[in-house]
Amino acid sequence: MLHVGINGFGTIGKRVADAVRTQPDMTVAGVAKRSPNFEATIAHDRGYNLYAADGQAPFDGAGLTTAGTVHDMVEASDVVVDTTPGGVGATNASLYEEHDTPAIFQGGEDPDVADVSFNARANYDAAVGADTARVVSCNTTGLSRLLAPLRESYGVEKARITLVRRGGDPGQTSRGPINDTLPDPVEIPSHHGPDVQTVFPDLDIDTMGMKVPTTQMHTHSVNVTLDSEPTSEEVLDLLGRETRLFLVPETLGIDGAGKIKEYTRDAGRPRGDVWENCIWAESVTVEGRDLYLFQAIHQEADVVPENIDAVRALSERTASAEQSIERTNDALGVGRGLVQHEGEIRRAENVADD
Repeated sequence: MLHVGINGFGTIGKRVADAVRTQPDMTVAGVAKRSPNFEATIAHDRGYNLYAADGQAPFDGAGLTTAGTVHDMVEASDVVVDTTPGGVGATNASLYEEHDTPAIFQGGEDPDVADVSFNARANYDAAVGADTARVVSCNTTGLSRLLAPLRESYGVEKARITLVRRGGDPGQTSRGPINDTLPDPVEIPSHHGPDVQTVFPDLDIDTMGMKVPTTQMHTHSVNVTLDSEPTSEEVLDLLGRETRLFLVPETLGIDGAGKIKEYTRDAGRPRGDVWENCIWAESVTVEGRDLYLFQAIHQEADVVPENIDAVRALSERTASAEQSIERTNDALGVGRGLVQHEGEIRRAENVADD
């Protein structure tokens, strides 16, 4: 049983902790927090061992019992997942090195924080036995999942992506814009293209970013020039076989990110999380060698399965990429309860017909 510590219990950390708890080969060694806020209370109520990152006195004052310091948690862990805010993870690297504990960082850190930038579908084997890995950002995760099968089956000459990004997560009250649409950044390419190249070093990709006043999901406008000329239906069939891609059928009447989130909440997903890329099936169009599609990415959730797979890779357990992905998906319920495209529209077994 792998003992996994989570340093940080915010947007990503609490989701990773809950995901670890579902895995048959993992347990939560503990979670570390800097302050005794509502998330610390939730961690305590869920039975996670709570560790203090910056001193125990504030937790004592709030009536929250801690199991020790973050050093104690790292020492008790086989692998640590660092989900602290961007830039903080790099300052924690020496802590993990001091305890000789493999560590996983998030996409908010610079690539050089870790031995490998990780995506389970694209380069799982590169992280096996590494000391550190960086699970790439939510947008890069979504693009890597999409580009990996396209590269394998058809070859990719060039990818051109426009990212329409949410202004902030629901809990980020300080973020914006409130009533605006911003090029973000104005410079081209945006940072997303170079980040994808940390997974696919030889990929020719251009990216442009915009930020809009919503907290729902990111939306990508994708144009990929392939090396061959598949039909639209062949691409649909290829993408439909990918377990972390969800082809949204036209019959559902889902025309935007808000309805995707409503659908997953109604389907019983914890927090309404969407672990999969959501690709509008009717948008998948091939003209010659050019593929076009729209996809939506849930920025709070899509990296969660990747963190679980990265834990297995760093721990050098015998699971292959395919085995780890399947184990993670089964435990979390990735793909479960969602309609998928297979030529004919079908419903998953645990979704009732009207």
